[in-house]
This record gives sequence, structure tokens and C-alpha cells, in this order.
Amino acid sequence: MSTPPQVRSAPSWATALQAQWWQPKISLAMRLLQPLAALYAGLAAVHRRWQRRTAPVTLGRPIIVVGNLVVGGAGKTPTVIALIGWLRQQGWRPGVVSRGYGRDDDQAIVNVQVNSNAHQVGDEPLLIHRRTGVPLVVGRDRVAAARALLAQHPEVDILLSDDGLQHHRLPRDVEVVVFDGRGAGNGLTLPAGPLRQPLPRSLPPHMVVLYNAPHPSTPLPGALAERRLAGALPLADWWRGHAADTQPLSTLQGRPLLAAAGMGEPERFFGMLEQAGLTIQRLPLPDHASFSPLPWPAGTGDVLVTEKDAVKLRPDRVGAAKVWVVALDFALPPEFTEALRQRLPPRADAPLRTSR
Repeated sequence: MSTPPQVRSAPSWATALQAQWWQPKISLAMRLLQPLAALYAGLAAVHRRWQRRTAPVTLGRPIIVVGNLVVGGAGKTPTVIALIGWLRQQGWRPGVVSRGYGRDDDQAIVNVQVNSNAHQVGDEPLLIHRRTGVPLVVGRDRVAAARALLAQHPEVDILLSDDGLQHHRLPRDVEVVVFDGRGAGNGLTLPAGPLRQPLPRSLPPHMVVLYNAPHPSTPLPGALAERRLAGALPLADWWRGHAADTQPLSTLQGRPLLAAAGMGEPERFFGMLEQAGLTIQRLPLPDHASFSPLPWPAGTGDVLVTEKDAVKLRPDRVGAAKVWVVALDFALPPEFTEALRQRLPPRADAPLRTSR
């Protein structure tokens, strides 16, 4: 198999600097940045208080905010998808609002459809909608997005905010904070560490922690989610809405495969493929990689990608390569769902007040 081409990413100095965020021991360079980190944390705290003290927002539905305290991905999207499935089992009719990170115009309020373009609505919102079919509206202003969604879908009786932890104008009944195996890194805020806000010493009553990892990666108490491969299917079949099947994973064993992943922790995905008995060549890409142009060389045979990347790969773009979409399942542990149940109002008592 040919060597994959270089993928445009952050400058080497920035990559080297950010790599130090995830080291448990604080490096000298990060200590020199600590005054800036203290300034950042102070300004962020002022901003949070200002958002909370602005005119109160009333949307008339319970709201679950899913996010993380660190920059980059940690498993928010599969958490939202799993939450939607659990809420439906409980009788709720959920809707989702999201910023749609990386889209061309994040100021616009856009209703996500199955055939939406990922560059216009964001890769993660499009994946959530394709996997679940729930009403989903993207907009930088989550409150405006939520109002637009409820105006179009008054049947929605609970809202999820994807990656909305730092958007404090939006009220919330529950905050779900997701960590992967990297945890909080060196424990410092930007730019000396990966934290968007300081790690709390104890959990606020409305916050629950979910670890997308084999074991807790911070001192905060939380439940462990189980992430597993749900199967694979050809890219064209995935776009037609077919369900993933576990059989192709076994048929791909013994074949040279290129695995490409544009996500926060691609090594986790690569490791799961190898545990399934596949022989892969790794192609880690920046989170939210555009796949334009294609990151693998001409003449590549079988390529494995995640669903998050598949939303940016129409079948007519991949040429002669045989692209397989590998689906991941996310199982929510009982102690986590019980914690949610205790923090949400009973469905019959959910208030339906008029939006302001």
C-alpha cells in the first residue's frame, strides 16, 4: 500500500505545544504560560456570570446539555446519539440544537435534513440526524436555534444541546460532561493546558460525568460507557440508510486496509479495529478533517472510515477505492441513566410555558 500523503494540519510548533497539554506532568513551557492561563480562566468566569445574568430564557422544555471541559473531541456525538435512544425508550420526544462546528456560516440558523451538506450544517449534527432522525437545528446562538426548532416541531418535549456546555445563556436541567482516556491532561486551562474552564473540585448537583474510556481519567466520579464496533458497510449503502452489519468485519480480515479517522482520539478507533482482527495502516487526521481532497493516494484499495467522516464522503467522490463505513455503538451504563432520571422532571409534569 502506498504511503498516505501529508495532511494539512496545525503548524508543527503548535502540534508540539498542544501535545504537552496531555502530559500529566506540567512542562516548563506550560508553566511559563500559566499567567496567560490564569487570565483566560478569569475572563471565562466573568463571561459565564454575564451570560447567566442576562435576561432569563424560558423555553418550556427540560434541557440536557452535553459537552466537555477540554478542547477537542471526547465522545460527545455518540453520547448524544445514545441519549436520544434512551430518552425515546422513556417516552420522550427529543430534539437537538448544535452550533455545527466548522461549517461555512455558523451564524445562520439551519434546519438539518438527511441530504444536508456537512459543510453547511457541520459533520457531527448531520451524523446525529442521519442516525436518529430527530429534529435538529444548528446555530451559533443555541437559544435562537432552540426557538426555531420548537416553532417548527412543537411536539418536541425535551431538548439536547450538543457541545453547549460553555453556552450559558441556554438554561439546563442536566449537564453531561464527557471525558475520554486523556482526561483533563495537565489540569491547566488554555493556553497552558486543554481545559476550557477549571476542573471542579466536586460535581454540582445538576452535573453528571460519563467516561468514554476503560476507566475514569479524572478525579471526578462518573460512569463508564461501553463503546464497541457495530459493524461495517459499503459507503454507498451507508448513504442509502442501510444498517451496519458485523459480518463485513470478519470478511475484511487478512486484507490490507487503510483506516482514516478525523476525530479527537483516532488511536482509540484504530485499536478497536485491530482488536476485531483487522490489519490496518493508520491515517490519523485532524478533528473535523474536510476530506477535500481525499487524504489517501490514488490506487488505494480498501479504506475504513468512521461515520463522522462518511458524512463528508459522497460515493461519487472516492474513485476506485472501496470505502467501508465502520459504525460505533455507545452503551449508557445503568448508573448513568439512573442519575439522569433523578435529575429530569417526570414527563407528565414537564412545563410547557410560552417562550419569551
